[in-house]
Amino acid sequence: MNDKLRAYFALHFCVFIWGFTAILGKLITLQALPLVWWRVLLCCAALWWFLPGAQLRSTPRRVYWQMLGVGGLVGLHWLCFYGAVKLSNASIAVATMATTSFFAALLEPWLMRSKTRWYELALSILILPGMALVVDNIDWSMRDGFIVGLLGALLAAVFTALNKRLIDQSTPPPLIMSFTELFGALVLTSLALPFVLASNPELRLQPIGLDWPWLLLLAWGCTLLPYYLTLLAMRHITAFATNLTTNLEPVYGVMLAGLLLQEHKDLNPGFYLGVGIILIAVFSHPFLKKYFEKQA
Repeated sequence: MNDKLRAYFALHFCVFIWGFTAILGKLITLQALPLVWWRVLLCCAALWWFLPGAQLRSTPRRVYWQMLGVGGLVGLHWLCFYGAVKLSNASIAVATMATTSFFAALLEPWLMRSKTRWYELALSILILPGMALVVDNIDWSMRDGFIVGLLGALLAAVFTALNKRLIDQSTPPPLIMSFTELFGALVLTSLALPFVLASNPELRLQPIGLDWPWLLLLAWGCTLLPYYLTLLAMRHITAFATNLTTNLEPVYGVMLAGLLLQEHKDLNPGFYLGVGIILIAVFSHPFLKKYFEKQA
């Protein structure tokens, strides 16, 4: 098995794990900002003990600032994602993530200073009706959550492309990169907390009851490992391929939400058609990329 194939397998594993994040966001009773703050705090606390000192000292300061900036975007993305969960439901929040590849096809050539590939744009557009069928229909009383989720998808496309550029140009060690970016997200959410508390003094920051095990599972099981593996995978595959593969997240997320949260959605033929469209787009990309690169 070559490095690229291993990267795809690792990424698909990560996407399956991410399918649980919206479920956990619904189970945790905290609002979006304290939820994300605790998530990144627990991640940083765990990673600190595994950081190689030599790698910390050898990484250029300029690269640290770049990683911190990307981490701030990651924190904003998570705030939007869990804001969408709280404003609507887990199914709609994960479904909006299927638009990430559409934004990536438009933004990645500009951010990566590369040419637009027409087949990637076509695949990203193909995802959209698949997403609509998976969601089945949108209760427009939840439109605020849907819009916030779309903003989160846009941010995901941006920080994934920036991470790919950072990996290609500087190749920082994955552990250092994971810690620094998660620390950037922690800084951003910590700076936001006083302003949010000033406008909403009743906001609860302390987890209670089952919030603790769900937070630990979210931070250590569904964040640290997938984040690290994704950064490793991106050394061998493109940012667009990464974003396109994450379009399987709504498939896993909606099905898990129906099973675990009793968000019963009648899995009619339209749902399976949507799943089929998303699967075709995701799994056809590597073959199309190889074919057109060979033609070129």
